[in-house]
Amino acid sequence: MVAGNPHHSQIGRLRPPRHRAGPRARRWWTARAWLAVGGPALLVSGALLAPSALFFPGALFWLAPLTAAALAPALGYALLAPARRCRTHAWEVGESAVYAASGWYWRRRRIVALAGVRDVAVRRGPLQRLYGLATVTVTTGSTAADLRIAGVPEAEARTLAERIRTGVAA
Repeated sequence: MVAGNPHHSQIGRLRPPRHRAGPRARRWWTARAWLAVGGPALLVSGALLAPSALFFPGALFWLAPLTAAALAPALGYALLAPARRCRTHAWEVGESAVYAASGWYWRRRRIVALAGVRDVAVRRGPLQRLYGLATVTVTTGSTAADLRIAGVPEAEARTLAERIRTGVAA
């Protein structure tokens, strides 16, 4: 405990936010992972192995294990990261602040005072629209304090953005 600050010991013990990402968010993160990493890795592997099998069969002895070793991290990411994101991604609007937790590898907790909110935007990319989701971006005076809540169902995102704009607790 720091002298003069009796609340210092409570800083590291934040409870998880109440609202969690749902199954549609998990499917969205899975699609993003396959499009960004898994799919391209499979295409590159196929592009290496198919011509090798047809024209240089002797090269498969060393090329197949090398391709599998390169493919494993991409497939691991595509299979494991979305579930991990769902476990860590959460948000809550309190009486005086917005609290969000996110990340699949590097976990991040962000708290933004409602009094410091400059702008709240609801954005939807093409893949998010397909899954009926949106991202709520809370902008403050400092770019280091901006907060993003991704994977929120569209109707809930609009309600969440309005609550943040008006400072109403959820």
